[in-house]
Amino acid sequence: MGKKTFKNLEEQIEILKGKGLVITDIEKTKNILLRENYFFINGYRHLFMKSSKGTNFISGTTFEELYAMFVFDRKVRNIFFKNLLIVENNIKSLISYQLSKKYGFMEKDYLNPKNFSKNPIKIRQVHDVLNKVKRQIRVNGKQHSATMHYITNYGYIPLWILVKVLSFGIVGELYDILDDSDQISISQFYNMDSETLAIYLSILSNYRNLCAHEDILYNHRTQKVIPDTKYHYLLNIDMTNDEYNYGKNDLFSVVIILKQMLTDIEFREFINEVGYEIDMLEGKTNILPINNFLNKIGFPDNWRQIVNLD
Repeated sequence: MGKKTFKNLEEQIEILKGKGLVITDIEKTKNILLRENYFFINGYRHLFMKSSKGTNFISGTTFEELYAMFVFDRKVRNIFFKNLLIVENNIKSLISYQLSKKYGFMEKDYLNPKNFSKNPIKIRQVHDVLNKVKRQIRVNGKQHSATMHYITNYGYIPLWILVKVLSFGIVGELYDILDDSDQISISQFYNMDSETLAIYLSILSNYRNLCAHEDILYNHRTQKVIPDTKYHYLLNIDMTNDEYNYGKNDLFSVVIILKQMLTDIEFREFINEVGYEIDMLEGKTNILPINNFLNKIGFPDNWRQIVNLD
C-alpha cells in the first residue's frame, strides 16, 4: 500500500477534478479547502459517487454541492448537539434527585455500593462505574467552581453538583447500575421501561460524543439498536425481513428518542430547525434527489409527520 503524502491546494483540486468533480471557481475552492480541510469535505463524496465502490463522481456533480453537504452536516450536527445537551442535563437532574432523596447528599451515602444493583452479574460493573465517578471527583472536582466551592467550604460534593463534571457516558453507565426501583422511578418520568431508557442513553451518549468532536453525522450507525416503537408503525416505515429499515440505529433513531425525551415545544422546534436545513440543502443540490439523501441518513420520506404523532 502506497504512502499518503502531503498534497497542496492545487494538487487537491486536481485530484477532485480527476474524479469528475466540477470546479468552476478555483480560488474560492482553494479558500474553502484551506479553511475547512480537504479530508473533512472529501468525507461526503460517497453520496455523489457513480457506484458504492466507485471513485468517480456522478456526472455534473459540483464542488458547491459537495460543500453544501458538508455545511448541512455541520448545521444539523449543531442542532442535534444542543438538544442532546438538554436531554443530558435532564437525565443528570433526575438521577441526582432520585439518589439524593433516597440515599443522602454526601458521597459516602449516594455512592455506597449497597445502594446499587443487586444483580450478581453486575457486581464488578457496579464497582467499576463507582470508581470512575470517584476518579472524576479527584481529577475534575477542583477544576470547576461549583464543585470546588463545596469541597472547600463543606468537604463534600452533593450529587446534584457532581453531575456537572460527569460525562454523559458515565451518567448512562451510572443509570445502568442503579437499583431496579431507582431505574423504574427515573424511566417512568419518560413513560418508558427501564431497559429501553438504558439503551437510549447509550445511543444518545454515542451521538453526543460524535457531535462534540465534529465527526461526520449523516451516515453514522450505532452498534445498539432501539426497540420498535409506535412511531415506526405510525410512520409506516418500510421493512425488510420483519425489520424496520429506518429509525433503529441511524440518525432517525435519535429523532425517535428525542420525541420521547424532549418536551413537545422543544421537539417541535428541533424538527422545524432540522426541516429548515433539509429544505435549504434541497435548493443547493441537483444531482442527489433529496428523498434519496434522506433515506441514506435513515429518514423515511414522511419523517416530518412524527412531530404531530402522540
